[in-house]
Amino acid sequence: METYPITIGKITRHVPVVETLPGVHIPLVEIMGDVELVQAAAEGLVKHLPPETDALLTLETSPIVLAHAMSAICGKPYVVVRRKRRPYMQDPIIQEVESLTLGVSETLWLDSRMAEKLLGQNVALVFDVVSSGGTMRALEKVAQRAGANVVARLAAFHQGNSKLPVTFLSAIPILQTA
Repeated sequence: METYPITIGKITRHVPVVETLPGVHIPLVEIMGDVELVQAAAEGLVKHLPPETDALLTLETSPIVLAHAMSAICGKPYVVVRRKRRPYMQDPIIQEVESLTLGVSETLWLDSRMAEKLLGQNVALVFDVVSSGGTMRALEKVAQRAGANVVARLAAFHQGNSKLPVTFLSAIPILQTA
């Protein structure tokens, strides 16, 4: 299997290259379960948190471990936006997003009780990988609809040519084949 090297700080991993769409291959970064890589990314990203940051905002599933590690380092709480509705949710904020990376549409859900924690807060958006930026823009809309002010967009990895201003630690390519 073809692999691609990714590095954060002193940690390097060789991740598989997978075909996501015909002729489009990407290094598949999966940080869950890799404590060393998550810790290195968290330590790197915490350095980029603006001093006015009150909380971190992230999505389930993969970036939760990153937001958790960052929270443990900086002492800021974090809130998780869900990718599907949970039975306990009351009056959730609902935001549609089209992920160009995945080639499918999805919906983001934030329970009103979690949204209350964001009201009037300065938040940093936390991602593991940002590609087109569509999901990050949707998360930013969720934050704004909850009454939060986004003060930073942070990602361990940036992939592709999104024009969205994101602070990231390492760039990874989108590989095209003829």
